[in-house]
Amino acid sequence: MKTSFAGLILIVDDTPTNLDVISEALSDAGYTVAIATSGERALKQLERRSPDLILLDVMMPGIDGFETCQRLKANPKTCDIPVIFMTALSDADSKIKGFEVGAVDYITKPFQEREVLARVKTHLQLSFLTQNLEQQVSEKNAQLQASQLQLIQREKMSALGNLVAGVAHEINNPIGFLGGNIQPALDYINDLFGLIDLYQQKYPQPDAEITAEMKQIDLEYIREDLPKLVGSMKEGVKRIRDVSTSLRTFSRADSDRPVPCNIHDGIDSTIMILKHRLKADDTHPEIEVIKNYGDLPQIECYAGQLNQVFMNLLSNAIDAFDESNKGESYQNIAHKIMIATELSPDLNQIFISIKDNGVGMNKILQEQIFEDFFTTKCVGKGTGLGLAIVRQIVVQKHHGDITVHSILRVGTEFVITLPVKQ
Repeated sequence: MKTSFAGLILIVDDTPTNLDVISEALSDAGYTVAIATSGERALKQLERRSPDLILLDVMMPGIDGFETCQRLKANPKTCDIPVIFMTALSDADSKIKGFEVGAVDYITKPFQEREVLARVKTHLQLSFLTQNLEQQVSEKNAQLQASQLQLIQREKMSALGNLVAGVAHEINNPIGFLGGNIQPALDYINDLFGLIDLYQQKYPQPDAEITAEMKQIDLEYIREDLPKLVGSMKEGVKRIRDVSTSLRTFSRADSDRPVPCNIHDGIDSTIMILKHRLKADDTHPEIEVIKNYGDLPQIECYAGQLNQVFMNLLSNAIDAFDESNKGESYQNIAHKIMIATELSPDLNQIFISIKDNGVGMNKILQEQIFEDFFTTKCVGKGTGLGLAIVRQIVVQKHHGDITVHSILRVGTEFVITLPVKQ
């Protein structure tokens, strides 16, 4: 009778008669059979090929069945293979010892063919069901982690977006007030200077007290410097307005579908927000950002989420410079972040390269950095979510790709590939 759970069975026995009887019965039932005449030979065979189940004789020359089973269970590659002992020993102590070393069942000689087939079939089914259950658990666990990652991503992006949008909104009111009143204030100042000029024309010889006060306040210097001062205020208001615009661009709310956006606007807004970290401070000299933008069309994307990608990659590059400055050999090297964009020859994809000349990474780190919850940062500083979220946004949300290339003591480059249309 053929079995529906056919598999590879390894028979380990030093008696040729036993091997012939069991091998023939299993082959007739549809199983593939392998044979070993000692524990040592069985272990060598297992290095080349793993069976689905092992029928193992207890009493053999060399290492006996108990020792062979112990070695099988101690090896991570073979520890999950079910082992059924075959022996003429029927005392309780022998059976208990067999179960203690890892066997799943016991067949007593002389063999009953139907019993052997029934036990083999039962334990193969149990093994296959266990493997299937473990796979399902692993898949469900992966799905759960992905769901948790997406939830954390949405919460982080929502919190950051609301914070940035709130800051931009709060900035807008006073900036609008200042921007709208600086020019009238300058007009009033010019009117006052005009009035002073008229007084000086009508009364060219002021009395001593007025002359002393004009000298005290240095009227001529005020007349020259005050318009410059107001001009600087206007420039300051313009810069704050640029920051506010960048904040609004960065935190723009995504719709439920991709919309046409200018990638360069997103990159520029991110650089503006990170500008304070690019300036020289106690941890690093000034970081120069070199932009080499290609002629890109608007692409269909979730702009707010892509801005999160740019923020993470640029922040990591700056962190790399903080790390590199701990070594004396890097302190005199000009720090640079190079950003390049390019349209593919077929006009269907764009490429975004973000490259730094920081400390770089070894091959092992490069293989792990996109894994969930992996981080190289110290406890309390990194969440391990950054690059995992970056990859999820690029690959799953935008059907693109992201790769990393890094050389120790040379630098790191991330390349993002995005379709022009979703």
